[in-house]
Amino acid sequence: MSKKNKHKENQPIEQEKITTTDEEIVEDINEVSEVDELKKQIDSLKNDYARAYADTENLKKRLNAEAEQTRKYRIQSFAKEILPVIDNLERALQTEVNEADEGFKKGVEMTYTQLIAALKNEGVEEIECLNKPFDPNFHQAIMQEKKEGVESGIVIEVLQKGYVLKDRILRPAMVKVSE
Repeated sequence: MSKKNKHKENQPIEQEKITTTDEEIVEDINEVSEVDELKKQIDSLKNDYARAYADTENLKKRLNAEAEQTRKYRIQSFAKEILPVIDNLERALQTEVNEADEGFKKGVEMTYTQLIAALKNEGVEEIECLNKPFDPNFHQAIMQEKKEGVESGIVIEVLQKGYVLKDRILRPAMVKVSE
C-alpha cells in the first residue's frame, strides 16, 4: 500500500453534521402520528363498511324469505273463512232429496267440486285420517270408543274434516278414536 492510502485509513472519517431543529422533529412526529391516525380511520371505515354490507345482505335475505312466505301462504285467511262453507255444502249433499230437487242437488255438487278444485290448486288439501293412527299434530280427538277388531289409537270416524295449506295446518280434523 502506498503511504498515501495508509494515511487515509488512519484518519477518522468526517461525518456530516445533521442539523435538525426541534421544530422539524416535532413536525416529523406529528406526521407519523397523523399517518397512524389515518390508518386507524381507514381500518375503522373498512370495518363499518363490512358490517353495513353484511347487514344489508341479511336484510335482503330476510325480506326475500318473508316475501316467499307471504306468497306461499297468501290464501290462508281466505281458506280458513271458506272452510265452514265447504262444511255446509257437504251437509247439503248428504241430505235426501226428491226427484224434483235432484237438479238443485246436482248444482250444489258442481259448486262444491269447483270450490274444492280451486282450493287444491292453491295448495289446500283435506287431511286424510280415517282408519289411520291418531296424530295430535293433525287430529283433534273429540271422542273415544271401544270398537271390536280395531286396535287402540286408530281414527274410526271423522266428525269434521281437517285441512292443510301446503305444510301448515288450517284446521285439525275432529275425530273419534278407538280405545
